Amino acid sequence: GRALCAAYADRADTYLRGLFEAAVGNRTGVSLVALGGYGRRELSLQSDLDVLLLHDGRGDPGPTADALWYPVWDSGVKLGHAVRTSREALSLARDDLDSATALLQARHLAGDEALTRSLLTAVEDRWRADADDHLAGLAERVRERHERAGEVAFLLEPDLKEGRGGLRDVHSLRWADRARPLRWDADDVVLDAAYDVLLTTRVELHRRTGRSGDVLALQEQDAVARALGHHSADDLMRSVSAAARTIAYCSDDAWRRIERSLRRARAPIGRRLRRRHYTREPPAHRTPERGLAPGIVERDGEIHLTAHADLTDPTLPLVVVARAASERVGLHRSVLESLATVPDLPHPWPVAARDALVRLLAAGRPAIGLLESLDQHDLLTRILPEWGAIRCKPQRNAYHRFTVDRHLCEAAANAAELAHRVRRPDLLLVGSLLHDIGKGFPGDHTAVGMDLVDSIGRRM
Repeated sequence: GRALCAAYADRADTYLRGLFEAAVGNRTGVSLVALGGYGRRELSLQSDLDVLLLHDGRGDPGPTADALWYPVWDSGVKLGHAVRTSREALSLARDDLDSATALLQARHLAGDEALTRSLLTAVEDRWRADADDHLAGLAERVRERHERAGEVAFLLEPDLKEGRGGLRDVHSLRWADRARPLRWDADDVVLDAAYDVLLTTRVELHRRTGRSGDVLALQEQDAVARALGHHSADDLMRSVSAAARTIAYCSDDAWRRIERSLRRARAPIGRRLRRRHYTREPPAHRTPERGLAPGIVERDGEIHLTAHADLTDPTLPLVVVARAASERVGLHRSVLESLATVPDLPHPWPVAARDALVRLLAAGRPAIGLLESLDQHDLLTRILPEWGAIRCKPQRNAYHRFTVDRHLCEAAANAAELAHRVRRPDLLLVGSLLHDIGKGFPGDHTAVGMDLVDSIGRRM
C-alpha cells in the first residue's frame, strides 16, 4: 500500500534527479517538479510519472527536456510531462481544474528550488483567492464522477479510484480543504484508515494484473485477497466496502456543507454571511428554519433537533429519518450523534415506529441515503439487529450488482414506485427490504429468511 508507493516514488526521484543533474548541471532558472499522485509520493506500480520541467523563460528548454524524456521513454516507464514557465503554469491552473489540482500536490525534485517554491506559493494563493469557483467546479466533478463510476461500497466490481467512496473522493476533499476548510476534524483519522485499505487493494491489483485499471473485477478478487492475507475474497470485499462507506459518508457530509457555503456566498448582499474560514457550521441563528414536528426543524436542507426533542422516545430515530425522507433533505451530523443516545425500541414496537418505517421506505430513493446514514452510526442494527450479518456482504454471482445490504435498499426503493398498486403497501415495502435478510446466516437463505422474518415481524 502506502509504503510501496512511497518506496517506488523514492526510486523514481533518484532516477529523475540523476537525469536532471546530467542534463542541467549547476544552471539556475530551471527545476523539475513532481505532480499529482507522484507529487504526494503515492506512485502505484502502474501509475504515470507526472512531471513538470519548470523554467524562467531564458534560453531554449528543448534540449534539457529531450535529455530527460527520452531515457524515460526508452525505459518503458509511462511518462506524463510538461514544459512551462511559472507564468504559463499559473495561467493554465487558473483555467483548468486538473492542472490546478495537480499543482496543489506538487513536490520539488531537482534544480532551482526557489523557482519551484515561488510557483507553488502562487498556486496556493490563487486557489484560496478563487475558492468559490474552484469549489463549485470540484463539486460538479464529484457529481459527474459518481454518476459515471458508481459506488465502491456496494458494487460487486468497484472502481477503487473514481467511484463514490473511492480514493479520488479523499483527494477531492483535501483539495477543497485547501480552499475553504469545512470538514469535521474527527474525520481525518477514519478517512486515513479507510484510504489505506483502498490504496493497498489498488496497489495489489496493479501488481497482479500489470495494468493501470482500477476496477476490481471478480476474476482478480481471489488472488488479491490471498496476497493481502484475507481468508477469502468475501473478506476482502467486505473490508473494501466498509472503507468506501466511511469515505462516501464523510465526503457527502463535507460537500453538503461546502455547497451551502457557496449558496450563501451567492446570496444577496443583505443576507450574505461575513466571509471567513471556519471548520464548523456558521451560527444557526443566521439561517431561517422550518418547524416540521415537535423538536424537529429543517435548516439549510438538513434536519436538526431542537432542545424540545424528546431523546427518551425510542421511536425518534425512525420518526426523524421518515420526516427527512418525505422532505427530501439530509440529516445534520449532530442529529445522528443525538439519536445514538435514544433508548432501543421495545418489543413489540410502538405503532409510531411501524408507521415511520413504512413512511421512510415509501419515500423511495431518498430512503437509501438515510438508511446508510443510520448504518454508518450503528443505528440501523439497533433497529434491526439482523442487518449486521448482511452489512457489506458481497454477492459474487452474475445475478447481482450490489452487496446484500444495498441490494435490499434498492429493492425497497424500487418497490416504492409500485406501492400504490397494492392493497397493503406496508407489506410490499417491508417485505422488499427483508427479502434476502437470510443471506447473512448459514443455510438456504430462503428458508432461513422466512424464520427470521417471522421473528422480526413479531418483534415489530
